[in-house]
Amino acid sequence: MNKIIARHLYFIFFLFTFLFFTGCSDEDPLPPDENLSLVEYEKKLSRTVEEIEVLIQAAGVDELAAFMNYDIEVYSITYKTKYLSEEIIASGLVAFPLYTGEIPLLSFQHGTITRHLDAPTSDLTLYGLLSSVSSAGYIFCIPDLLGFGSSTDILHPYYHYESTAEPIIDILYAAKELSEILKYSCNGNVFLAGYSEGGYATMAGHKMMEDTSPNGLDLIASAPASGGYDLKGMQEYFFSLDTYDQPHYIAYVAMSYRQVYGYNNILEDIFKEPYATEIPALFDGSNSGSEINGNLTNVMSDLIQDDILIGIDEDPKYNYLIETFSMNSIHDFVPAIRMIMYHGTADITVPYQNSVDTYDLKIQMGASPQILSFVPLEGATHSSGIFPYISHVLETFDALK
Repeated sequence: MNKIIARHLYFIFFLFTFLFFTGCSDEDPLPPDENLSLVEYEKKLSRTVEEIEVLIQAAGVDELAAFMNYDIEVYSITYKTKYLSEEIIASGLVAFPLYTGEIPLLSFQHGTITRHLDAPTSDLTLYGLLSSVSSAGYIFCIPDLLGFGSSTDILHPYYHYESTAEPIIDILYAAKELSEILKYSCNGNVFLAGYSEGGYATMAGHKMMEDTSPNGLDLIASAPASGGYDLKGMQEYFFSLDTYDQPHYIAYVAMSYRQVYGYNNILEDIFKEPYATEIPALFDGSNSGSEINGNLTNVMSDLIQDDILIGIDEDPKYNYLIETFSMNSIHDFVPAIRMIMYHGTADITVPYQNSVDTYDLKIQMGASPQILSFVPLEGATHSSGIFPYISHVLETFDALK
């Protein structure tokens, strides 16, 4: 998602760089306490409502101005979470509205990134602007997600359920702890939102919160948008195409599962040469998704092995992939807490039909239409749906506070 916004707005943001870096920049380590999630925090910027409104107007999203009510301050943090059952230090941004009443939490999960410099804690120009959502009255969290920020020693576990959901819950804990240190009044109510991969991450976080009922955090609603929730359905969509303009998505999933599950032959099983050999070096954190795409091919019959392209469902050799897609898919759980799904009707990057099928299955499995709803973003592509989505989400969440 960040590259979509950045492409349109970066030239505007640089005019306002002086607004982004006011305030303290000293790191504040916490005393050792194994019960804490929060490890360190550092103030990155402060912004007044007037400054926020200038930025919103310059960005051409005036409809968001109606929700901006408070000055904000933004911190980068590190915090404890789990990766494959082992403790790891993750990172993210947390923004606070300068408000003395009780404040809910809102975690926003970013879309697909591959370059370390594009992580929220590394790209304060973009995510400093996004943090302005805090002005609507939220303790606003943007997790880097694993593989970025403080955890660049591992590859991002792309579309891996547990490693996606746990850092979301733990940044909420860390933000709540920081609110106590800074004397903000966090009420523990939680909202989740995210777009593209962030849509999948949001639904994953929602599911894990329902499954585990984290102490002190009360999920009120989530709004996953434009994610791939049924991974087998995504694979079938990709394999049905003659060409696909984002082949790095397919390679990213394969690299992730090679790391997480130790599938040493997965690249050779899926990709033709020279791509099977070249893909690992492309995911070293220095290349953007478009740069990785430039080193692949968008012709599916040239990228994907013939045997798997036509026989993934018949050949037992590929059962491990189908089982892994099933383990990490989240289309087939029934939410008991409010969930509002969004997707652009003209989206062919992450297909609109994947969300339609996910919604329909959840309803068939017993989800209440009063709990689960679906908002089609009429005519929106994967790139153009983001701003209508954010505007609608803020209006929806504001009514549920």
